[in-house]
Amino acid sequence: MTLADKVTSLRLILAPVFLVVYLLPQWFPFWSGLLEPATVPVLWALFIISEITDLLDGKIARIRREVSDFGKLYDPFADTLVRITYFLCFVLDGILPMVLLVVVLYREFGILFLRNLMMKKGVAMGARKGGKIKAVTYMIAGAIALLAVSVTRLGLEGLLPLPVPLFFCLRLAARVVFALSVLMAVLSFVDYFLVYLRKR
Repeated sequence: MTLADKVTSLRLILAPVFLVVYLLPQWFPFWSGLLEPATVPVLWALFIISEITDLLDGKIARIRREVSDFGKLYDPFADTLVRITYFLCFVLDGILPMVLLVVVLYREFGILFLRNLMMKKGVAMGARKGGKIKAVTYMIAGAIALLAVSVTRLGLEGLLPLPVPLFFCLRLAARVVFALSVLMAVLSFVDYFLVYLRKR
């Protein structure tokens, strides 16, 4: 594996770690008062590292001239695994709606199927511009949702004198951005499908 692939692999390790840390207060309810605030900095560290490695691996591959067909498939696979992991966590907490996550899952499995079809023709279909825009909106939606989780776990509900609790404001913002990201995901799937038709 190249250095870029090793950076990508880090995201595959961080995804289940994020899930475990996120669910710790639910698994140990007797200690939830201690665990909830303690998990916040850890979750942010895992989230930030995951997003930074997503930016770095492609740049490393290009700088070192190690762009490969394997990397073109491995990178989006790791991205999908990480983001579905934290979206699932936010759905379990009622921050993001399940129906939008289902659309994301359908889209990602559809892209995986198209990539497999392309591989049979000897073509590794890497990330396209629409997919990269979708990834940015995923990141923003995830950050806002994690901010909502942080407000709850740190007990900062009354931090600002708002007519509506801060958590609900952040949850609404996360849902709006997530809905936009799902729309971008569907549009990027159409783009990938058109590429497949042209290659075929």
